[in-house]
Amino acid sequence: MNPEDPRENAAENAGDSPSNHAGGNPGENPLRREAGDPATAVVRPRAVVVIAVVVALEATALLLAGVWYGTQLVTGAPVLSFWGAVFTLCLLLAASVWLFAVARFLMRGFRWPRAGALIAQLIVLSIGFPTLTGGYPLAGLAMVVPAATAIVLLFDKRVIAFGSRAAGAPPAL
Repeated sequence: MNPEDPRENAAENAGDSPSNHAGGNPGENPLRREAGDPATAVVRPRAVVVIAVVVALEATALLLAGVWYGTQLVTGAPVLSFWGAVFTLCLLLAASVWLFAVARFLMRGFRWPRAGALIAQLIVLSIGFPTLTGGYPLAGLAMVVPAATAIVLLFDKRVIAFGSRAAGAPPAL
């Protein structure tokens, strides 16, 4: 056994609190530590994973809607304005790409995706409630429940602490 080996130290300190690995500084964020050492790896809250999955599923839904819309456009489905339909297709695909980026960078612990995820969830709620009350309860629930869950989890203190850094910067909190 080598006391200098970080893997062995990680196994020995598995029961220690996260603040012990962070150097014990009172102002240091216990969820964000230096990379490179398994004993000081970043602890990702489960809520972040749930939010990222919800956002990625919404991105997938937009991508599928864009593919369907594009095939309808190519097969000659009647539209009032061809260029308006092309613009709508571009918006669907761009929103899908944006949401995939939000999900990816949210998982990596960046600060900016929380705002993007919140706005996306508010938009989904603004579509989901009329769908729910307009005679399509299953489709409405499929939009409202994940969006409301993601909004609640976005304000969890562990999620905020995890995503408290800008690109390449030390912890902000």
